[in-house]
Amino acid sequence: MTTLPLATDSPYRSYVYAYPHKSAYRPFADRPLLADLWRDEDVRALSLYLHIPFCEMRCGFCNLFTRSTPPAEQVSAYLDAFERQAGTVAATLPDGAGFARAALGGGTPTYLEADELTRVYDVLESAFGVDLTAVPMSVETSPATATADRLAVLEKRGVTRISMGVQSFIDSEAHAAGRPQKRAEVDRALELIRAHTTADLNVDLIYGIDRQDERTWAYSLDTALEHAPEEVYLYPLYVRPLTGLGRRGRSWDDHRLGLYRQGRDHLRERGYEQVSMRMFRRADAPQAQGPDYCCQTDGMVGLGCGARSYTTAAHYSFDYAVGIGQVRSIIADYIGRDAADFARAEVGFLLDDDERRRRHLLQSLLRTEGMAAADYTSRFGSHPREDFPDLFAALDRRGWLAEGDDLLLTEEGLAHSDAVGPLFFSDRVNALMTEYEAR
Repeated sequence: MTTLPLATDSPYRSYVYAYPHKSAYRPFADRPLLADLWRDEDVRALSLYLHIPFCEMRCGFCNLFTRSTPPAEQVSAYLDAFERQAGTVAATLPDGAGFARAALGGGTPTYLEADELTRVYDVLESAFGVDLTAVPMSVETSPATATADRLAVLEKRGVTRISMGVQSFIDSEAHAAGRPQKRAEVDRALELIRAHTTADLNVDLIYGIDRQDERTWAYSLDTALEHAPEEVYLYPLYVRPLTGLGRRGRSWDDHRLGLYRQGRDHLRERGYEQVSMRMFRRADAPQAQGPDYCCQTDGMVGLGCGARSYTTAAHYSFDYAVGIGQVRSIIADYIGRDAADFARAEVGFLLDDDERRRRHLLQSLLRTEGMAAADYTSRFGSHPREDFPDLFAALDRRGWLAEGDDLLLTEEGLAHSDAVGPLFFSDRVNALMTEYEAR
């Protein structure tokens, strides 16, 4: 059984946005056919994701799969490879495949020119037979690339959510976080998004930046709210352990935790509902309409290197790296593949019954609504406390779990989501992540 010394560990152990992390993926000894991985899956409500691994600059805090300012010919070749992959992957899915969610991420999808964005939509709709105007569609952008012509394409093709990483509305803080942007560029981009689209706006902010304090944090929060975003994400800054901030240890942890609580209360007092530790949604904002999708049970089809795909028993992707040299090598490898090669999975992780239970818990417990124990029992035939008694006992001791049969984090438990999530990692996943050599 996995254990964790909660009394001494940092509240910022790991951001758990998917389980397991890609650093637990390994090359498959015998590359399985995608058709075999998907054959017995319920594919009526899938998520469709395309990864564009390009940005105009590489932010200092970024650990995503992306490269900055690629040559134009590489972008064009990447889109050619994506088109080959889309056709092959679509042919491997069972009959009746439908899509309930779609997203363009990266990287920065709007690094692509307007005509390239149009091509992306055309390829996705043609290959998968999906009308992207009929499903909720999210697209990432940046201050420099949120231009009127690109936004016009997104609006015409039915985008329902546009997310932009601002991080801070104070230039010196943004620069300290490794994002050398200008405030005027941020303001222009937000105004263009509001003027040229009807999409929900999400603004990402970061707390824990060097020299950031309660006053400057409140300024960024209030400035973001001037644009009435439907969503705001508050991210704690993560850095490598031996950097200046990383050496501060507990004092920096306490500072981040204080800024989190300030931001949480600030948004809730101004009409935002908390969805998770990071996500806040304006209470009066209507939800995007579309087919039902459940992240715990429904699959994902990922396209592009850097994307991952989910079936019930297998997660798969391409090779993973963060370092510039390795990222460039992986992109070059992807571009050089023929259509047939995209019919097999290459790198991934096979989930046994225990791993599927852990994933289901993580995908549910780290949200404010928590998880109905009856839903877990209906799926797995047992109660989560029976499956993971030591882990839930640890949460109970800290007062991080609300009383009752259903599983719901307390307010303080939610604040420690980045410690709660890793608690549920299996010994196998922990070992693979420890063995992974960062590149």
